[in-house]
Amino acid sequence: MPISFAIADDDSVLLSTLARNLSVFPELSLLFTATNGQQAVDLARQQPPQVMLMDIDMPILDGIGATARLSQLLPDTKILMLTIFDRDDIIFEAIKAGASGYLLKDEPPARLAAAIAEAFNEGAPMSPGIASRALALLRQQPFPERTPVRQAPPLPKTYYLTNREIEILEQLSLGLSNQQISDKLFISDHTVRKHLENIYQKLHVHSRLEAVQLAGRHQWFDEKRPG
Repeated sequence: MPISFAIADDDSVLLSTLARNLSVFPELSLLFTATNGQQAVDLARQQPPQVMLMDIDMPILDGIGATARLSQLLPDTKILMLTIFDRDDIIFEAIKAGASGYLLKDEPPARLAAAIAEAFNEGAPMSPGIASRALALLRQQPFPERTPVRQAPPLPKTYYLTNREIEILEQLSLGLSNQQISDKLFISDHTVRKHLENIYQKLHVHSRLEAVQLAGRHQWFDEKRPG
C-alpha cells in the first residue's frame, strides 16, 4: 500500500512542482496540499497523512507552530521540515516541535521520496549538512544528572547491544546517513535498517536522534572504552 503524504508550502509554484515530481513514485500517494500552517493542521485532522512535508515560513501559522500542533493531535504522522532555512536556531526549534527530519528544498525528487519512506519507517532523514549540525546541537545540550551519587555510565553491552550494533550506533553519532553507514561498513541498506530497529528496541528509543542522545548522555563515544 502506498505511503500517504501531504505538502504544506505557501509558494504555489513550488507546491505544484513538488506534487508533480513526487506523483511519479508509485510507492507514494498525495492526500492534499496546503498553503499555510493552519490549513495544513485543519486538513490533516480531517484526513491524517502518514508523512507531512512542512515548509517553515508560512502565513497564519508557520511550519514550526503547525508541527507542534500536529505532533500533539496526530502523533503517528511523521513531519519532515522542507525549507531553505539551515540556521541552527530554526533546526533546533523544529526538532523540539516534533519534526522527524529536516530537508533543504533543493533536494532532488528521488531523495525526497526516499526521505518520506525513511520517516514512515521510523527514521529521521536529514540533508547531510543539517544532520551533522543537528547532532552537534544535541551534544551541546546539558543532560541532567540521574542520581546524585557518582556512578560509571553503563556500557553499551549493558543494553545487550552486539558489536555490530555498537559500531552502527557510533556511526550514527558521527552524523552518517543509512547509506553512508552501508557504504562504510560494506553491508546492505536493508541490513543497516534492521540493525537500527534492534538498537531502538534495546535502548527503548524511537528515533536515531534519541539513540544518539542516549549515547551522548552515557559518553559512549567521547573516548574509546571497552564495550
